[in-house]
Amino acid sequence: MAQHRVLGMILAGGQGTRLSPLTSKRSKPAVPFGAKYRIIDFALNNFINSGIYGIYVLTQYKAQSLTEHIQRGWRFGTFFSDYFITLVPAQMYRYEELGPVWYRGTSDAVYQNMHLVDNFDADYVAIFSGDHIYKMNVQHMLERHIESKADVSIAAYPTPIAEASRFGILQVDDRLRITEFQEKPKDPKGMPGNPSMALASMGNYIFSRKALEELLYSAAKEEDAFDFGQHILPHALKDGYQMYAYDFSKNPIPGQEGDNTYWRDVGTLDAYYDANMDLVSVKPEFDLYNPEWSLRTATEFSPPDKFVHETGNRTGQAFNSILAGGVIVSGGTVRSSVLSRRVRVNSYSTVTRSVILDDCEIGRHCVIQNAIIDKDVIVPPGTQIGVDQEQDRARGFTITENGIVVVPKSYSF
Repeated sequence: MAQHRVLGMILAGGQGTRLSPLTSKRSKPAVPFGAKYRIIDFALNNFINSGIYGIYVLTQYKAQSLTEHIQRGWRFGTFFSDYFITLVPAQMYRYEELGPVWYRGTSDAVYQNMHLVDNFDADYVAIFSGDHIYKMNVQHMLERHIESKADVSIAAYPTPIAEASRFGILQVDDRLRITEFQEKPKDPKGMPGNPSMALASMGNYIFSRKALEELLYSAAKEEDAFDFGQHILPHALKDGYQMYAYDFSKNPIPGQEGDNTYWRDVGTLDAYYDANMDLVSVKPEFDLYNPEWSLRTATEFSPPDKFVHETGNRTGQAFNSILAGGVIVSGGTVRSSVLSRRVRVNSYSTVTRSVILDDCEIGRHCVIQNAIIDKDVIVPPGTQIGVDQEQDRARGFTITENGIVVVPKSYSF
């Protein structure tokens, strides 16, 4: 395939209100995940591993944590102008007459930055969400886009009909040409031959440049037309643009056998917790260890993990768990959990099916189960979390529908 100029744009401005309190001081793409990563790292790795090296990250709400993460950890070290990862906050590029205007939707974020598409002289623009957990070979999707002569390609994923109202739902013909698009319908239509499943948009798009320009500039003439799912895509279908679904399950990942079926929208606390738990089994649903699909993140200079004490029931040990650098398990026991950098678990304590973020310390004789503990929390000796929900509520902790207890950042007991 001939070389084409492909620009990557990652939409990373989401508030993530359903992830509160994890998003009380950071945006959703900046939420830590999997012991050492941030959620946005997976979108960035998908672009880099697919040979897309010109990337703009469009930021907005509570962006400081995300900004520091990108600036600290995602630098190419090259002088070539086509190799960059650049943060793009809302900067009133097109609405000077209105005063300060933030991005008013997904398509408006791209519209306000169309000068970047022009500056890069892109042939195609890959516009991806920055808040999902998955692996995707974007180059393969681009090849299908070019082969089908599509104006717009939408990555799609079969989703249970009971959950489909949260997504844009596609109807397609036998060539995957999109015949109908519904954004978050109350009564989603099932897939032909499989009414229990609906074909959901993943929020990942490839646009041919001309189509993107035409659609966004046309939408700018309308009132309140600021979102890809609600406005741009339905209008594109109505106006006769060639739109195709891309079957994500057929996306090939080097070093990975079988269909590529793992994609998680970690938009709720329960979904976030479940996705972390997907990492800890002997054969995890989501594999972090594929050397042919490296998963990079910000460089961290933590010391090695350490397990200390081996006397009776005072033995530092961990089972079916993921531990980041600098973790010390000092006479405690960790089971089926994800521990981030520099977490310390002290003697006689147990941590079970929990997610513990950076720089937390679990005191002696504690019981932590079915919990998410945000950064910088010191849990006093003898504390129980996830055992008595009334006690957890009295402390002001969030308890999810599935009974997961969430302790906010820097909580003081």
